[in-house]
Amino acid sequence: MNGKHDENRSLLPDAPTGERKIEHVRLCLNEEVGSVGVTSGLEKYRFRHNALPETDFNEISLGTSFLGMSLRTPLLISSMTGGSAATGAINERLAVAAEERGWAMGVGSVRAAVEKGELASTFHVRKHAPTIPVIANLGAVQLNYGFGVDECRRAVEIAGANLLVLHLNGLQELFQPEGNINFSGLLSRIEEVCRQLHVPVGVKEVGWGIDGETAARLFRAGVNFVDVAGAGGTSWSQVEKFRSKDPVRRAAAEAFAGWGIPTAECITEVRKVSQQAGLIGSGGLKNGVDAAKVLALGADLAGYGRSVLGPAVESEDSLHAVLAQVEFELRAAMFGIGAGDIAALRGNTRLVRSLS
Repeated sequence: MNGKHDENRSLLPDAPTGERKIEHVRLCLNEEVGSVGVTSGLEKYRFRHNALPETDFNEISLGTSFLGMSLRTPLLISSMTGGSAATGAINERLAVAAEERGWAMGVGSVRAAVEKGELASTFHVRKHAPTIPVIANLGAVQLNYGFGVDECRRAVEIAGANLLVLHLNGLQELFQPEGNINFSGLLSRIEEVCRQLHVPVGVKEVGWGIDGETAARLFRAGVNFVDVAGAGGTSWSQVEKFRSKDPVRRAAAEAFAGWGIPTAECITEVRKVSQQAGLIGSGGLKNGVDAAKVLALGADLAGYGRSVLGPAVESEDSLHAVLAQVEFELRAAMFGIGAGDIAALRGNTRLVRSLS
């Protein structure tokens, strides 16, 4: 993108295109696709204010590391999109901002580019983000539909990624018109990828959460990190409801609008299972105080999806403003409890569960 005009133009086509990736973005931004009747659970926690923080706000550090990789912030732009010209432009804008601000970044499923080489450029974020951790992404279920270690390796190469995440999205696939719903025997296939791939492998949900029991099985299989992607944010059964022409599935989707495990619950369960494994807390985070909460609960990184997607589509300035606000709110929360760095924030006893 060249010039201020291009940097601040909307990246979404004016009219529907019929392309699934673009329609996913359009629906997430324009329709009511949030969870109904279930929240992230973060509102049930609060920080006890420290009136004497003994901390210089200007000296508060957000620097951290994730699986041995250094980061200027403990913040992640979660895997969202790619696979078309418009969504490739969104990835580029996200990558430029993530690099400038020191956020990690995930890309949407690279499956399309693995299958169709001409789409690879829509995931080429490394050239725009040379120093930050980048997470490539594939649907775990594709391991039951012809994908293997070679395809996973190709996905990593396309994105120039440091890590690979395999997403679990059973209910989305079930409600999706073209969904793949054979999830049998996936754990052994995930284990094979973990054994043979040259980068750390993680597993994430897409908005319904990963509990402690499931995380334990994944860690035993060799998974290096888990992104809980809990309930309280986008409901992908709701998204697919708007795409489906099947009246049964459209009606049934309403029954699952409140499905899933709250993000806060997922984080506490997964951290109890392993103190060493990488843990990303995402799902319904709205601001930097939410980031402080998930980090205090035990997450290594705090992930943001739909809350940054709209600004990214709107303009480069809007995106930078939102990321800067999250960072400021996170620092302010740390200042409010006297935590001078991320190590002091993790497990901080000033985070308490509300009785109400």
